Amino acid sequence: MVCRIVLAVFMISLNAGVIMAQSDAIAARKALMKGNNDNARIAIQMMRGQQPFDAAKVEAAFVQWAETAQKLPSLFPEDSKTGEKTRATPKIWQNKKDFDEKAAAFAKSVAENRDKAKSSLDGLKAAIPVVGKACDNCHEDYRLPQQ
Repeated sequence: MVCRIVLAVFMISLNAGVIMAQSDAIAARKALMKGNNDNARIAIQMMRGQQPFDAAKVEAAFVQWAETAQKLPSLFPEDSKTGEKTRATPKIWQNKKDFDEKAAAFAKSVAENRDKAKSSLDGLKAAIPVVGKACDNCHEDYRLPQQ
């Protein structure tokens, strides 16, 4: 009887750990994507003249985007395919190599356009479409539409 209770407690704690790990990966990637969106909004507002060009804010955006590109591939473990209203498509796990390559292309785009973007408003206007396209390349295949 004691063995059954111990085994049951162990199984419950094991399942709770799996759920937490799944939740942590999804929560982490959601937080990164929220940061991406927040920074993109700021950059676009600068481009439209809705807020003044600020090289420090542009730099902060590029730092955050570089962090996203670096962390993102590891935030899709097998046990995080569903839950927490994730918008990740099953294609990520079916074609992980392509997903990782697109994350690397995003990282490269961020790195190559960082100095140009923070140098001036014209530099930002030239850099953001390139970075945005690299971001969208991944979303086209690997993100479900918002519901």
